[in-house]
Amino acid sequence: MSEGSVPRHRVRELVMASLCEVLDQRPELPGHPPTEATALLGRDAVLDSLGLVTLIVDVEQKLDEQLRVTATLADDRAMSRERSPFMTVGTLIDYVCEVVAGAWASDGG
Repeated sequence: MSEGSVPRHRVRELVMASLCEVLDQRPELPGHPPTEATALLGRDAVLDSLGLVTLIVDVEQKLDEQLRVTATLADDRAMSRERSPFMTVGTLIDYVCEVVAGAWASDGG
């Protein structure tokens, strides 16, 4: 693993594990397993607002525990974007990769 980066597949595994944990807590499960195209916001979202917050917190905790990266995902940087990084599982994965790279760069790797 190069300094300041984490393989995208590793972040994908982390996000998917968190999403499956959150979905397991819901009485009604989506009819199909989540993919990167799975909506997290909007009419077709698999989570309500509380579920999305739970997912974000869980991902932050896993980043800290598994990658030793302290990161805040729901901050001004995320909220000020024209397109939310929380729209789909894929956009969340991309955003987490970006945040982790930035956190490692500011910590010196």
